[in-house]
Amino acid sequence: MPPPEPPKPAKPWPATRTVDVTETIHGKTIRDPYRWLEDEHSDEVQAWMKAQDEYTRAQLAKLPEREQLATRLKELFYFDAVGAPLHRGSRFFYTRKLATKEKSIVYWKDGEHGTEKVLFDPNAWSEDGSKGLHGWYPSWDGKHVAYAVSEHNSDETVMHVIDVATGKDLSDVIAGTKYAMASWTPDGRAFYYTWVPPVDQTASPAGDAARPGEAAAREERVTIADRPGFAEVRFHKLGTDPAKDPVVHEATHDAGTFLGGYLSRDGHWLIAVVQHGWNSSDVYFQDARAKKTEWQTLVAGVPATFDVDVWRDKFYVTTNDGAPRYRVFAVDPKHPARDAWKEIVPESPDATLQSASVVGEHLVLQYLRHAASELEIHGLDGKLSHTIEIPPLGTVGGVTGNPDEDTAYISYSSFTEPQLIYKTSIKSGKVDEWARVKLPIETSSLVTEQVFYPSKDGTKISMFILHRKDVKQDGTAPTILYGYGGFNVSLTPSFAGSRIVWLEHGGVYAIPNLRGGGEYGEDWHKAGMGVHKQNVFDDFEAAAEYLVRGKWTSRDHLAIYGGSNGGLLVGAALTQRPELFKAVICAVPLLDMLRYHLFGSGKTWVPEYGSADDPEQFAALWAYSPYRRAIDEGPRAYPAVLFDSADHDDRVDPMHARKLAAALQALQTADAPILLRIERNSGHGGADMVKSQVDRVADQFAFLLDQLK
Repeated sequence: MPPPEPPKPAKPWPATRTVDVTETIHGKTIRDPYRWLEDEHSDEVQAWMKAQDEYTRAQLAKLPEREQLATRLKELFYFDAVGAPLHRGSRFFYTRKLATKEKSIVYWKDGEHGTEKVLFDPNAWSEDGSKGLHGWYPSWDGKHVAYAVSEHNSDETVMHVIDVATGKDLSDVIAGTKYAMASWTPDGRAFYYTWVPPVDQTASPAGDAARPGEAAAREERVTIADRPGFAEVRFHKLGTDPAKDPVVHEATHDAGTFLGGYLSRDGHWLIAVVQHGWNSSDVYFQDARAKKTEWQTLVAGVPATFDVDVWRDKFYVTTNDGAPRYRVFAVDPKHPARDAWKEIVPESPDATLQSASVVGEHLVLQYLRHAASELEIHGLDGKLSHTIEIPPLGTVGGVTGNPDEDTAYISYSSFTEPQLIYKTSIKSGKVDEWARVKLPIETSSLVTEQVFYPSKDGTKISMFILHRKDVKQDGTAPTILYGYGGFNVSLTPSFAGSRIVWLEHGGVYAIPNLRGGGEYGEDWHKAGMGVHKQNVFDDFEAAAEYLVRGKWTSRDHLAIYGGSNGGLLVGAALTQRPELFKAVICAVPLLDMLRYHLFGSGKTWVPEYGSADDPEQFAALWAYSPYRRAIDEGPRAYPAVLFDSADHDDRVDPMHARKLAAALQALQTADAPILLRIERNSGHGGADMVKSQVDRVADQFAFLLDQLK
C-alpha cells in the first residue's frame, strides 16, 4: 500500500481568480487564464496589485537580516561623488551626488576654477520624489540647458529649457520627448529632437495636422505599442510654440523601428538614424546649411549597425557590416556611395570595438577584450597613436570631451573599485586622477576571478566570479548567479555597493557573459537572439552547473537574479530547470512572449525576439515563453520567487510579472513562497531616490539569505 501523499502546503498569498481564455495560434491551443491581469486600469487589477504588494512587504519586513542589511546598504549607497564635466563655451557643467541627498544635482561654473552654482536640484521638484531628471543637454555656447523631466521615473518626459545665467526656465515646454535628446545648433538658439506622440494623443500619419500650412490628414489613434513608429525628428527654435515645430524627418509608421536625429558640432550635417531593433540601422543625412535641404542615403537595407560621428566634414562610421567585432570607415559626404568608403581601422581579431568618437582631433576607440575595457587613441587617418593606460579588469564608462579640445575625462570602475574619473591629454595620453568615490569598504579581502566553462553545445562562455578570499569551495556559500544575454548588452566589471554587501555576508556573486550580449561581437549577439534564444538559457543553466560542480555552491544555496531581458532569462531558467535553483529574483521582466509585442515598447523588440505572428518565430517563442510553459506544465515544485515590479514601468509592461506571479502561486507544490513586490514611483530603471534603492535591495537580499541559509 503506497504511503499517503503529504499534505499540500498552504498558500497564504492573496487568491487570484482565473478566466477561461483560449486561442489557437499556428495550430497550437494557448490557454491564458490570467489575461484579465493585463488591464492595469481595472479597479479589480489595482485591488489585486495592492493586496499582493502589501502581503509581500509584510513578509519581507519580518525577515531577520533585513534591517542589518538596510543599515549597511545606506553606508554604501549614500556617498559624495562628482561626475565628469561637460565644457560648453566658457562654462563647465557636471553632476554632484551628495551623501545627504536622495538625487544627484546639476551644477555649473564659469571657467574651470569658477564658483560652483546649482543649475537645478531635482530633490526640490516634488515632496514625494516623484519628479525626476531624465537627461540634460547644454547648448554649445553654454547659455542654455535643455532638460527632460519624468513623472514617477517613467520613460515619458517633458522637455524644458533653462537660462543658465538667470537660473530661470524659458517658456519652451515640449511634451512627447520620450527617449529624446536635444541636439543644439552652434549658435545655441535652437535644437533638433525626437518627438513621440504623448500617451492618448491622436496623431496623424503626416505629423501634427493642426500645424499651419499643412493639410488635415487622416487621423488615427496611436496605441502605446505603435507609438515608436510615429516618432518624428523636429526642430525647435527657442521662444517659439513647440506645437508648430517643423518636422525635418517624417515618421516611419513602422512600430518595429525607432527614429533619431542629431546635428554635427559645426552645424553643417544633420544625421537621421532609423533603428531596426539592436542589429540593424539605416542612416540618412542632409546639408543643414543648404537653402533647399533633402535627405540623402548613407546606408539603408543592410543587416548591420552603423554609428556615425561627424567632424570637419568627414563621417567616421563604426559598423559590424562584414566585421562582427566592428571596424571604422572614413566617408566623404560629397561621395557617400559605399564603394567610396575608406576603411581606416580594421576589425580586431580578438577584441570587440565598442565605440569610436572624435575627441581632441583624434579617434578615441573603446575596446572590450574578454569583457574588460581597453582604450586606444588613433589619428583621424585611423593609425594607432598610443594607448591610454587604465587598470586591468575594469570598465570605461565613457570618455567625455570635445572634438577640438585636448583635455578629456575618463570614467572608470571595476568590481571592487568605485567610480574613478581621470583627466587626460588625448595627444600625450598622460592620465591624472581627477575624482574618486570613497566608501567604507575593505577591498583587499575581495577577489575577482574570470573563468571559462562549456555551454550545452560546447561553446566556451566566460564568467566573472566575485568572492571574499576566505570563502571555501565546499558547496555552502550563498551564491547569486546574475545574467542578461540580449540586445548586444555587455556585462563588464563595474562597481555596485550591493554586491559588496553580498560578499561581506560570505556570498559569491557570479556574472557570465552569455550569448545575446555584445562582449564578443555581433556574431555573439546573433547567436542568442530570435530563434536562437534558447542558447542564452543553456549558457545560463550551464553556468549554474559549473558553480555547483566546482563546489562554489550547491542547489540549496544557489539563487538566480535578472532584470528586464534578464528577467526573461531567469523566468525561462526557473520554468525549464526549477530543480536547479533554490531562489529567484525576477525584476521588471518579459515573461509572456506570445503577447509581449502588444504592450509597452514591445514592437521595437521584434527584431531581437521575433513575433508570434510569424510561424517559425512563434515556434521558438512558444517553446521558451515562461508564462506559457508554466500554464502548460501544471502544478510542480518551483524555487522561491520574488517578482520585483514597478508601478510606472512604461517600457516593459508589468502585466508580465503579474501574470506569472499569479500562475506560479496557483501551481506551486513546494513549500517556497511566490511573492510580488511593486516599487512605487518607479519606472523600468527603478526609482531614482536612494532610500528606495536601499529598501529594494534590502528586501531582495533578506529574501535570498533567508532562502539560502
